[in-house]
Amino acid sequence: MKGYKEKGFAERLATAAKAKQNSLKKFGERPSADDPAQLEKQAARLASAEARKARVAQREEEKAAKKLQLEAEAAQRAAEKAEAANLAAEREAALEQERKAARDARYAARKARK
Repeated sequence: MKGYKEKGFAERLATAAKAKQNSLKKFGERPSADDPAQLEKQAARLASAEARKARVAQREEEKAAKKLQLEAEAAQRAAEKAEAANLAAEREAALEQERKAARDARYAARKARK
């Protein structure tokens, strides 16, 4: 079995030069800005960006509408609670008047007995 042969300096230099040439070649093969494929990709990117902006705007509108709805529901609940408290206060005032009338009647009856 043969042993591992280490690469010499010249071979490493040639490999590095070849890699550099491939890199430069790859850079040189880049399509120009007015290439139809590039223009199509750019148009697709712009369309997706516009669609993303539209979705974000729609989400914001939905969020604002939901917030307004929640605020309206909270206001309605507060109004119902205030109305219930008002009814309870009226009921309590009516009971208090009945108690006072009963107390006054007892007082008048006591006075009439004397």
